[in-house]
Amino acid sequence: MNKFQSFDDFVKVHGVLLAAAGIPQSLYKLLFQKLSSDTFDGGHYFQIEPIEDGRQRRLLFTSDSIAKHSNLFLVDHAWTFRLSEAYKQLCEVPGLAERMAALMCVDVDLDSAAEEAGEEDSSKLSAVEIVEREMCKVKEGRDDTRWLELEELDIDDHMLVSLDLPSKFPNLLALSLCGNNLRDVEVVSKEVTRLNNLKALWLNNNPFLEHSNSEAAIIQGCPSLEICNSKFTSNYGEWALGFCGGIYDKDNADCTHQRDHPLESVTSLDLSNRFIRNLMNKAFNPEEITSLSYLNLRGNPLDQNSLNDLLQLLKGFSCLHSLEVDIPGPLGESAAEIVEALPNLSLLNGVNTSKIMESGKSLVDSMLQPCLPEWTAGEPLTDRVINAMWLYLMTYRLADEEKIDETSIWYVMDELGSALRHSDKPNFRVSPFLYMPEGNLASAVSYSILWPIDDVREGDECTRDYLFGIGEEKQRSARLTAWFHTPKNYFIKEYEIYKNTLQSIKIASPVQGSSITSSLCRGDGRVLHVYADIPQVEKYLTRPEFVITTEPKDADIIWTSMQIDEETKKATGINDEQYINQFPFEACLVMKHHLAKTIQKAHGLVEWLQPTYNLETQLSQLIGDFHVREREKLDNLWILKPWNMARTIDTTINSNLSAIIRLMETGPKICQKYIEHPALFKGRKFDLRYIVLVRSMNPLEIFLAEVFWVRLANNTYTLEKHSFDQYETHFTVMNYRGKLNHMNTLDFVKEFEKEHEVNWLDIHSRIRNMIKSAFEAAAAVHPEMHHSKSRAMYGVDVMLDSHFQPKLLEITYCPDCTRAVTYDTEAVVGGGETVKGKEFYNYIFGCLFLNETNHVSQL
Repeated sequence: MNKFQSFDDFVKVHGVLLAAAGIPQSLYKLLFQKLSSDTFDGGHYFQIEPIEDGRQRRLLFTSDSIAKHSNLFLVDHAWTFRLSEAYKQLCEVPGLAERMAALMCVDVDLDSAAEEAGEEDSSKLSAVEIVEREMCKVKEGRDDTRWLELEELDIDDHMLVSLDLPSKFPNLLALSLCGNNLRDVEVVSKEVTRLNNLKALWLNNNPFLEHSNSEAAIIQGCPSLEICNSKFTSNYGEWALGFCGGIYDKDNADCTHQRDHPLESVTSLDLSNRFIRNLMNKAFNPEEITSLSYLNLRGNPLDQNSLNDLLQLLKGFSCLHSLEVDIPGPLGESAAEIVEALPNLSLLNGVNTSKIMESGKSLVDSMLQPCLPEWTAGEPLTDRVINAMWLYLMTYRLADEEKIDETSIWYVMDELGSALRHSDKPNFRVSPFLYMPEGNLASAVSYSILWPIDDVREGDECTRDYLFGIGEEKQRSARLTAWFHTPKNYFIKEYEIYKNTLQSIKIASPVQGSSITSSLCRGDGRVLHVYADIPQVEKYLTRPEFVITTEPKDADIIWTSMQIDEETKKATGINDEQYINQFPFEACLVMKHHLAKTIQKAHGLVEWLQPTYNLETQLSQLIGDFHVREREKLDNLWILKPWNMARTIDTTINSNLSAIIRLMETGPKICQKYIEHPALFKGRKFDLRYIVLVRSMNPLEIFLAEVFWVRLANNTYTLEKHSFDQYETHFTVMNYRGKLNHMNTLDFVKEFEKEHEVNWLDIHSRIRNMIKSAFEAAAAVHPEMHHSKSRAMYGVDVMLDSHFQPKLLEITYCPDCTRAVTYDTEAVVGGGETVKGKEFYNYIFGCLFLNETNHVSQL
């Protein structure tokens, strides 16, 4: 029985949640009634319809009509989880993987299809038999073979030579060798260049293409080639255009009956993703393609033509009424401007041009194709679901009066809710809602609430805005890449501009000058009073020059883990004459997105900082980088880190672009290229924590503590895809979760040197230079960071790659020094003395405030 006795009680308890969900007040009472009675009546109003050959579903409205804000519906949650638990739940919860696979349209059994294909393959002709069959046709005078398909026949380099295609088919125009085992580009090039008349060549999915410039070598040796691996060459002309226009195919390779103007009958031309750089072509002109009505130019750089020349060329096609292009793209930044330049158009990217002009739209793209789930035969059902779920997931984060939950909740709506497809102009809105029947979070049950935001009639598709409330100022177009195939070339161009900008930056000069800091030690022998809110400092700062005080206003030195701002100063009585263990604007170092920006602004691209993107402002550049890596077959594993959270909270590793984009929804993050091949210690991942002491930022006066420590992962390192959620495999900070296995630093160094046959002092030298460069960047980019009353200690986390090159992970303000004060450590560098843990804060304070250099070295 519900605790609520009235509607007023319901509104009182859920007021904030109702407002946050955006549910109209006129529907509050109806919501209360349906929640109280657990009413799921959507089946009376909606019908789920499969589309795209069953690979997607849509939701249709089947009642007579429904007015805006006149009703609402409860949508159940079919699966609710924390991200790290997703794979485990799919494996262990009976029936969950099967239901999710059906909901996400990935339950089609490809294994049986593969078996059927295999049965067909057994009766398929071999390459030799196909060539002999074609030769018989030539000898009998029935056909002069112009088009030959030899796909997925296990043809290797030796077999290709033995087939001797150029001698047997000298007039060949089109040849497909897709999916074979060709490995030597020189062999392939030598054979195909003998085909003097060749217009189209498909070599996709052959091993030799993994080598750089292999395509270029083929194209260079075939001057007549117009299409290579589905891309247009710079020599493309009438044949390539005719192929895309449907004139030339296997049954009609040369169109001999229409030689004067073979393209005059073409009305529709799809040139998308052909890598066309120059559209100014003898064949592509209004006099040759006189009837052209529809043209698709998406996904082409067209970077050898000016905007004006392209518009003038297209304006000449008097019958052209429908055009698809990338916006922004080669034809300009604004849809309205393109329509104005091409007055004969009726449709631009599927949108009526009159509507574009009325609204003055810059961006229109209603023709974006959805990213349908993809999988291969034999791929486990759980893996299919993990890959496809990002097209369906929604998220929320729990909170109570005391704190907000560190980890977000992800969920999948039931079959009805998941069938809602996206629209920029939706007719429904959906929002998560926590119903608390007993008035507290412990009793909460999660639903999604669905209601019409426009009038809907029978037969209408029901849609929602996947990015409700997110406009272009929050990178809406780029974020749609999570669900749709957006123009890759646009993002690649954005990435290249960004990369070129960074490469043009000159190395910043370090701040020069002599030290202006001096010891705080007083001539009259009076001690220095220290206020600290860190128990370790209170316990281990035992030097006679310092004494702990409990009142901040009475202290000479404030050593705190809290941020000191003007309000804090007023509240505690802290004044400008006291020394504080933080520098103004130090966020440029200790917040992850600012750290990357600081380094890039000062030094441009550096080897010791992995490619790093602030997802709040640089999503387009990241997407471009991702596509370039994908194109060049480079590793594409990324790590996402919140701007300002420690201990790897809300940190994830992923190679799924949709997942990376969707993870933005759980809070501001950076996305950084994951170090896929780190240096390992006995098969395990590790990083190093260094302590840096800063006396001055202008001139730069920094010191590195001789003592550092290694942090080891507990499990053997692996790149197996289901390991990325295993904290003790991919993360090294075990102080807060997992089992901490402390290792003496000197023992680690000796064993590491022996395992990898390296000299640790060489590695240490590179680490010193890297740390110094990072602080030099801050001094150069943020001179306002300097303050004469500031002294600070920072933790610097470093990882080594498999070539033993250091990589900067992050810089931490007021780092946790539990290990430093707990263990006695024999220094690896410096004098090699044993540094006692209980003396740690004594020599730290000695360096910062008494100008001593015991157990530290200046950088």
